Amino acid sequence: MIQNAMLAEDVTWTDPTCPVARALDLIGDRWSLLIVRDAMDGARAFTDFQQRTGIARNILTDRLRRLVERGILDRQAAPSGRRQLYTLTATGRDLFTVIVALRQWGERHAFAPEETHSVLIDEHGLPLPQLQPIGSGGDPADVDTTSVRNNR
Repeated sequence: MIQNAMLAEDVTWTDPTCPVARALDLIGDRWSLLIVRDAMDGARAFTDFQQRTGIARNILTDRLRRLVERGILDRQAAPSGRRQLYTLTATGRDLFTVIVALRQWGERHAFAPEETHSVLIDEHGLPLPQLQPIGSGGDPADVDTTSVRNNR
């Protein structure tokens, strides 16, 4: 995504050759991911994000600004002109799989077996199936069947 390279001028890369590190450098912290999660679930206004996350106003202001600057959210004035509305850009929508993966990991590892939690459902009202990376041969891929190639 060449378009994102221009968004990164203000970012100091933690590990310049690692896509995971660069993604985290661009997205930021847990608050930013929770804002993205809530935008995917219909939050649009500052008060929506604040009520859903409980984030302090100054931190929310900073994270919304960063997400807009980095091309993850778009900001426009509401029709009334009295407030700003935030929507996901194509780049922000592209984080959907990341949010689903974190959600599914949390379902497996952050709750007791019978503890209740929210469930992400599809347009048929059914829970999404477990995400599973697939290798080039069509078989499931995991940490034992993949490696990182450093290109220099």
